[in-house]
Amino acid sequence: MTGRYAPSPSGRMHLGNLYCCLLAWLSAKSKGGRVVLRVEDLDAMRCPRAFATLLEADLRWLGLAPDEGGSAGGPAAPYYQSERAEIYRQYFDKLAAKGLVYPCFCSRRQLHAANAPHRGDGQVVYGGQCRGLTPAEIAAKAKTRAPAWRVRVPAEELAFTDGHLGPYTENLARDCGDFYLQRADGVFAYQLAVVVDDALMGVSEVVRGADLLSSTPRQLWLYRVLGFTPPTFYHIPLLLAPDGRRLSKRDGDESLENLQARYTPAEVIGRLGYLCGLQPTPAPATPTELLPHFAWEKVPKTDILLPPGLF
Repeated sequence: MTGRYAPSPSGRMHLGNLYCCLLAWLSAKSKGGRVVLRVEDLDAMRCPRAFATLLEADLRWLGLAPDEGGSAGGPAAPYYQSERAEIYRQYFDKLAAKGLVYPCFCSRRQLHAANAPHRGDGQVVYGGQCRGLTPAEIAAKAKTRAPAWRVRVPAEELAFTDGHLGPYTENLARDCGDFYLQRADGVFAYQLAVVVDDALMGVSEVVRGADLLSSTPRQLWLYRVLGFTPPTFYHIPLLLAPDGRRLSKRDGDESLENLQARYTPAEVIGRLGYLCGLQPTPAPATPTELLPHFAWEKVPKTDILLPPGLF
């Protein structure tokens, strides 16, 4: 069994990132598995390597060092998405050979136009404006604008059972729409990269935030189309600031830098273990000490509000 961490190092990790890493480590180790670190720095300008280096040091400080990946490498190297573009190109070409890929010339303004359909969570669902362009129309548009590339999805109900949150169903065409495989600047999109990477790195279990639950059906569809075996997914509730905001690096919410100045690693892990329902008090604990107490049934299923003064 292989679990993974897949952070985007756009800044120092915050409590929400740590909480996800802890649960991923505990779930994998409780099954006798390994943990892979993959650095999701597709946008290399936004995710400088210095932050990835700090991230690895932070994981070691917390006792959550991965078994392979990151700067240590391993059998599926490279583990930095910014170095895997040629791998993604191979699978992009496989989808193109199936007639599933087409260029999209829509601007952000057009995508957010008032007549564009929207999902309940506010995400724009692509209306297919460029799906039926003729070769002549494509050639004409390409003279003034570089296209992004989308994949055609079927009008299919795709259902799966999340290991933590239970059954989830989505209609790909209605609820998702044709999604990006590659940006206009040539950077491959997250949906393609994460599927290819998890498959090639042997990841059999994915633990990640519930905000990514809705992306799972399109990824499961890509697994199927590309001939991969999908992992088991566990989506976890979000950790929220005491005022109800989502934690973010941009807002400086309890970064590792701040936590290290005030707490020992065991104090940080113990408090997170308490929030996850793994111990009755926020007493200091190492990941190894929490391991005998780990069970998915104990982890909350709704978003967790940080109690004032806990950190």
